Amino acid sequence: MPKNLPKILAIETSSELASCALLARDSVIFRQSAGVRTHSQSVLPMVQELLGEAGIDLSDIDAVAFGAGPGSFTGVRTACGVAQGLAFGAGLPVLPMVTLEAMAQACRARTGASEVLAVLDARMGEVYWAQYRFADGWQVVCAPALCAPQDVAPEAVAGLAACGNGFAAYPEAFADKPFAHGALADIMPHARELAQLAGSALAAGQAVPAAQAQPLYLRNKVAYTSAERQAINAAKAQGL
Repeated sequence: MPKNLPKILAIETSSELASCALLARDSVIFRQSAGVRTHSQSVLPMVQELLGEAGIDLSDIDAVAFGAGPGSFTGVRTACGVAQGLAFGAGLPVLPMVTLEAMAQACRARTGASEVLAVLDARMGEVYWAQYRFADGWQVVCAPALCAPQDVAPEAVAGLAACGNGFAAYPEAFADKPFAHGALADIMPHARELAQLAGSALAAGQAVPAAQAQPLYLRNKVAYTSAERQAINAAKAQGL
């Protein structure tokens, strides 16, 4: 990585795996914690550990990125709220990042593929999916969508690599789909890839003020849970 990369703090809690990452000094360091019920309690300690390891303060960060979705409704709201709280307290911009693109980034890192289909379990018999092409950065071939697993319909292209836990969640639905053969079902949204992508997003002027950051919803839900409110209030109060 080039030496002049910005310092990016990334937060990802859209699935059962919560992760935080810090892009600084030409490398990415990260922490992760499994168990969706612990996300609101685990994010801030992970952030503090990363800043401590890097020897910097929150005020030294250039932007806060978060997994905006699609994903768990509670999870994306938690990540958004915590990112807003931290960014507001430190006067930093926020970068809402698409979780499926982060999965494509991880798939490319493992396989070298430039054509990637990302499929994430959305529960309730549905999946989130999107198709990407890498050519000097990621291009959207099929925009993020929500549908039944059997209705996933990527463009047929040579060398298409597939990834995501949607393939493991609904194996019967994908059994006769050529694009699903060899799918990397263990790839999930992770803050490590969010941080990598966020550097380019910041340079491209995609950051927004903390108050304007919004999750990407593909399915309607309701209000913040008590745990979400606690995490958001803690971020605002601590300011790290």
